[in-house]
Amino acid sequence: MPEEGHRSKKERRLRRLRSSEDLRALVRESRVHPSSLVAPIFVKEGTGIVEPIDAMPGVNRYSVDRLPEQVERLAKAGVRSILLFGLPLLKDELGSSGYSPEGVIPTAIREIKKHRPGTVVMADVCLCEYTSHGHCGVVRGGTVDNDRTLPLLGRAAVEYARAGADVVAPSAMMDGQVRAIRTQLEDAGLDDRIVMSYSAKYASSFYGPFREAADSKPAFGDRRAYQMDPSNSREALREIEQDIEEGADIVMVKPALAYLDVISRARARFDVPIAAYSVSGEYSMVRAAALNGWLDEAGVAYEILTAIKRAGADIIITYYAEQVADWLSQRR
Repeated sequence: MPEEGHRSKKERRLRRLRSSEDLRALVRESRVHPSSLVAPIFVKEGTGIVEPIDAMPGVNRYSVDRLPEQVERLAKAGVRSILLFGLPLLKDELGSSGYSPEGVIPTAIREIKKHRPGTVVMADVCLCEYTSHGHCGVVRGGTVDNDRTLPLLGRAAVEYARAGADVVAPSAMMDGQVRAIRTQLEDAGLDDRIVMSYSAKYASSFYGPFREAADSKPAFGDRRAYQMDPSNSREALREIEQDIEEGADIVMVKPALAYLDVISRARARFDVPIAAYSVSGEYSMVRAAALNGWLDEAGVAYEILTAIKRAGADIIITYYAEQVADWLSQRR
């Protein structure tokens, strides 16, 4: 007859819940679903453009006329939310094409809403893609002027909302940007629009491929004076708290993979939806390794997104959105 201790030890065997895929699925704690994924899309002025991005194999820039087919393909995979970044033909010191009602992003939003009105359209609100110097705001005396930048971010958000954007997403990391945008939206009668703030956006080396994709590399210096120091996490909670107080509906941590601890701390403290941006460098390093046959691309991509979900993110912005949605449908 087995001893009591031996019998009790057998009763606690956790492997019992791992013995088949159906059982593993039954007790799975963190699930990645296409409905929680957001696909970033780069929109370039012009026509007939589907332009591969060298630093991000498998990701393209699209002209407005080619957007509907891409959005339709995403929807068929189960991805119903997109985040737009614009590449204008003309840039100037104030990034004026970023808040023009006829700019590339308002035009893209109208086109998408005409063909697929149910798509959740998010629009990045920043000036870096539109300024001749590549910084995220108005430059005065060699530095970015926070307070001169705020009204321009607000103007951009209003134009995107007027065009039909469901979500405006300020990413410039200017102090007070959420309040400025929320105020201008309300003044324009657009107080129903969602603000998803890049609240904890770090000055990360993972952004390299994006800067090629969006043609947004700074002409001088870097963005460390306004983006967050990668060494800090308590500061991220202050940034998030401030954005919530100013009217943010959704807050974001960017990048995701190297900042899972920040996502987890934010989840434990705040009860608003949390987004995490799995950025270009995260995508490109996995993609490059997969193209060299060094790892299982589907398995690694899914594992990374699961880790982001497990850390506490409700929404994941990822360049793997379409592929992961396809992979998930094949697993069912």
